[in-house]
Amino acid sequence: MSEIHDVIILGSGPAGCTASIYTARAGLNTLMLKGPEPGGQLTITTDVENYPGFADPIQGPDLMDAMMKQAENCGAKVKETWITDVDFSNRPFTLTAEDSTIYQAKSVIISTGASARWLGLESEEKYRGFGVSACATCDGFFYKNKEVIVVGGGNTAVEEALYLSNIASKVYLVHRRDELRSEKILQKRLLANPKIQPVWDSQVKEIIGEAGILGSTVTGAIIENVKTGEETTINVPAVFIAIGHTPNTQLFKNILDMDQSNFLITKNNSTATNIKGIFACGDVQDPIYQQAVTAAGSGCMSALEVEKFLAEED
Repeated sequence: MSEIHDVIILGSGPAGCTASIYTARAGLNTLMLKGPEPGGQLTITTDVENYPGFADPIQGPDLMDAMMKQAENCGAKVKETWITDVDFSNRPFTLTAEDSTIYQAKSVIISTGASARWLGLESEEKYRGFGVSACATCDGFFYKNKEVIVVGGGNTAVEEALYLSNIASKVYLVHRRDELRSEKILQKRLLANPKIQPVWDSQVKEIIGEAGILGSTVTGAIIENVKTGEETTINVPAVFIAIGHTPNTQLFKNILDMDQSNFLITKNNSTATNIKGIFACGDVQDPIYQQAVTAAGSGCMSALEVEKFLAEED
């Protein structure tokens, strides 16, 4: 029989690390499993300026490394593996890892996050973090008074474009169709904004850049008209991909309640899921904010709820 942990935390981003810190400090036997992308989306982010507590920018990987070390210093066990199967039908809950190791826990906190959808271009991958971003709130500040491109036509893209219009000198919104898919009120705001120029019936064919002292940086994008095939180049230092996020919830299909976009559903003012003893925090249950600081906050909530749940059960 394997060791039965008080709580197992799936995921090691801001939500998972914060939850680990709190549960470990509460004296709970805590195991955090890093998953296939240790540290979450912040590990592919360069300068982080909007996380409280840092007067100077901190690199995303450095921030996550500090969070993980803090969790370990508080007494949490951390292991680099990921779960391929779960059984939440009985307590203790059973989780099976990719190497067939079986873990058991009295409670589980799911903080597996969400992954940004990308275009799938090699050049996009090359410049990711160096002018290619999926988060205007995170990286928009670096392009103050500069022209930028936003790719997409749904709510995410329109909201990103509107946000960037307060920072950038001009925003090109590149969309494959000749009309937006976003809510009507958002469309009205965007089309009435003089700093935003829609580029209809178009797609990004290639992102271009150049090598510099600090590494390669974006200098523009080749835009292809999907109807005529005509190509044009827009010279910008940043391209924001805004075609949505996919929550990492495949493991919990037909087990936990999800919304239409497959984000986990939690109870009002709580991180509790539909199964008693299973909690969810961070981007995996947050289709709206998706910020490191809000993820950390919900990680704290999960930890406090787990502590209360276990005390009542015991």
